[in-house]
Amino acid sequence: MQNREYPRLEVPHIQADVSDGKGFFTGAVKNISRFGLAITDIPLDLDNTSDIYSVILDGPGTHFKLLVRPVWETDDGVSKTIGTRIENSPWTWTDFVMRQETLSNRILVEQAAH
Repeated sequence: MQNREYPRLEVPHIQADVSDGKGFFTGAVKNISRFGLAITDIPLDLDNTSDIYSVILDGPGTHFKLLVRPVWETDDGVSKTIGTRIENSPWTWTDFVMRQETLSNRILVEQAAH
């Protein structure tokens, strides 16, 4: 069980276009929460000395522009995964995440009932 105030939620099929201020790099969203997200499959070229990244998220029924601050990073020699804290987001982001939380809780309740 995660020991977080806001749980991380898996969200499939959301692409993340990340800019470090010098270039754009495409990755995939691994998980989200109200105040953070993890992005995977990012090229190693992304500048890890940048304090803040501009991120555009696109997926089925989703399109968000966020400013995020990197918190942690791992790389496997081919690509990297970054964990970020959201510094600036539209109010629709919180609404989107809250709907995902409700959906996730409903699924957990249904699974527990079986």
